Amino acid sequence: MNRVLFNFSLAMEAVFANKLRTFLTALGIIFGVAAVIAMLAIGTGAKQSILAQMKLIGTNNIVIKSIIPSGEDDQGGGNLGQNNKTSWTPGLTLNDVEAIKKIIPTIENFSPEMILNTPIIQSGKLQRAKCVGITNQFFELNNLEIALGNNFHEKHMEFGKPVCIIGKSIQTKFFSQEDPVGKKIKCGNTWLTIVGVLERRIATKESLENLGIRDYNSDVYIPINTALLRFKNRAFISKEDIGDDDEDEDENNANAPQQNYHQLDRLVLQVNESNTLQASADILGRMLKRRHQGIIDYEIEVPELLLQQQQKTQDTFNFVLAVIAGISLLVGGIGIMNIMLASVLERIKEIGLRRSLGATRTDIILQFLFEAIFISLIGGIIGVILGVSAANAIASSADIPTVVSSWSIILSFGVAASVGLIFGLFPARKAALQDPIKALRSD
Repeated sequence: MNRVLFNFSLAMEAVFANKLRTFLTALGIIFGVAAVIAMLAIGTGAKQSILAQMKLIGTNNIVIKSIIPSGEDDQGGGNLGQNNKTSWTPGLTLNDVEAIKKIIPTIENFSPEMILNTPIIQSGKLQRAKCVGITNQFFELNNLEIALGNNFHEKHMEFGKPVCIIGKSIQTKFFSQEDPVGKKIKCGNTWLTIVGVLERRIATKESLENLGIRDYNSDVYIPINTALLRFKNRAFISKEDIGDDDEDEDENNANAPQQNYHQLDRLVLQVNESNTLQASADILGRMLKRRHQGIIDYEIEVPELLLQQQQKTQDTFNFVLAVIAGISLLVGGIGIMNIMLASVLERIKEIGLRRSLGATRTDIILQFLFEAIFISLIGGIIGVILGVSAANAIASSADIPTVVSSWSIILSFGVAASVGLIFGLFPARKAALQDPIKALRSD
C-alpha cells in the first residue's frame, strides 16, 4: 500500500507541475461528460413530460370531436344549410354512442360530453365558465379524482337532477373559505346543488394546448341528462333551423358562423387492448361516415398514438445526442493517450532513474495510470458541473423540460474513470517497457 501511495504522490506532482497541459488534456472529457449529463437530462425530462401527458388523456382512449363542416367536402358532404341544402347529418348524438356499443366490441368505456358556455353566479360573484354534461365514466377515463363529496348517483344521471361537481378553481373563486358540498351555484338560469369537488389537476398550459384538452379545474360538471333537459338539447335542431330558404339571406350571411347542431361536442372511447386502437379508430370512422350521411362533421384522434410518435422522435433525438457525447468522450480519451505518450517521451530519463533505484514495471504503470485517471476524474467533475448548468440553461431558455438524476452523474463519473483507465493503459505500459540503461543514456 505504501508503494501504491508513493506512486500516486509522484503522479500528482507530475499533474500539478503542468497545470495548463492537464486542463487542455481534460477538455475532451469535460465536454464529453457535460454532453452526457445534458443528453440524459433532456431525455429523462421528455419521458416524464410524455408520461404526464399520457396521464392527462388516459390510456387506450379514442377521442371524437364534433366539427361544423364548411365548403364542399371531398367525401360528398357540403356546407350545411348554405351551399348544399340537400345534405343533412344528425351530428354527433347519444344514438351514435348506442350504435358504437352494439357494433364495436373492442370498446369498453364511453364518455359523452356536452359543453355549454354559461355565466356562473354565486353570492354576487360572476364568472363565465364551461358547464359540461357528462357521465361518471368521464372521471375514470380522464384519471380525475373527487377531493370532496361524491360522484353522481344513478338517480342524478337518470332523472336529470339539478346537481353538479365543480373544479378546484371554481371552488377557489366562489367558496374559498367554506366547504362547497351541499351549497348551490347558478349556471345560466339553473340553480345546481354541488355534490362534489374535483382534485386539482396540475398541468402546464402548453400540455393542455398540445393535447387539445380543457383545464378541468375551471369547469362545472353536470349529468348529461341534466344538460339535455334543463339547458339545451341540440338534437332538436332541424335542417330548417340551420338553413334558410331565402337565397338572398344566405348570400348576405355567407360568412356568418353556422349554428352548432351536434347534440354532443366530444366523445371519449376507451379500447380494451392498446393493439386494437388504430383498427378501432378506422372502424369508427367508416361507421360514423355512414351514420352521418357521408358528411365528415367529426374528427377522430388517437392521442396515445400521437404521443408514441412523439416519443419515437424524442428517442431519435436522444440517440443523436448520445452519439455526439460518445464521440466527445472518444476524442477526449485519444487526447489523454496522446498527451501521456508525449509525457513518456519527455520523461524517459526520469523513468530510467526510477527503474535504476528499484522501481518495478508495476510501479511505472501505476504512476502513469494514476495520472491518466486523475485527469479524467478532474474532467468528469468539471463536466458534471457544466452539464448540470447546461441542462438548467436549456430548460429556462428553450422551454424544454430537463431532469438531472443522480444515476446520470454516477454514470458520467464511471465513464470518465473508464476512459482514463483504458486510454492511459497503453502509455503506462510503454513507459514500463523502457530499457532503464537506454533511458539513462537519453538526453
